[in-house]
Amino acid sequence: MMRFLLLFSRQGKLRLQKWFTPIPEREKKKIIREMTTMVLARQPRSCNFLHWKDLKIIYKRYASLYFCLAIENHENELLALEVIHRYVELLDKYFGNVCELDIIFNFEKAYFILDEFLLGGEIQETSKQIVNRCIESSDMLQEYYCEGETDFPGTWRKL
Repeated sequence: MMRFLLLFSRQGKLRLQKWFTPIPEREKKKIIREMTTMVLARQPRSCNFLHWKDLKIIYKRYASLYFCLAIENHENELLALEVIHRYVELLDKYFGNVCELDIIFNFEKAYFILDEFLLGGEIQETSKQIVNRCIESSDMLQEYYCEGETDFPGTWRKL
């Protein structure tokens, strides 16, 4: 099971955080500070796996963002690395070559994509096509309701 996922920039600015277990806010801030310090201090050619307390930390840098995932000790590191890569692929598909600014200005979409992919620290859907269809459906519904329609498509209106 995954404990948390953090996205932060090369400057250490937190861009996205998802916690899969309840942790007090004070502890979250401490963990974020420790993770950014630890990961940013590592050499570029270092291994992407770390042991921290009773967890394994798996991180990967894509362009200017670090994706950092904490898993339990008995979990597979390569699967966690694949989870990070799949999330980046989903973001790339939606944003078209995702960058840090896409995450900053469309953070709600980045969270939505993550929630369609992961649920409660476990992989919810492995198929990129199914996740992309869910995201497209959500966008279509949002556009429909933003245009001022009050009824869901295909429902009966009261006369």
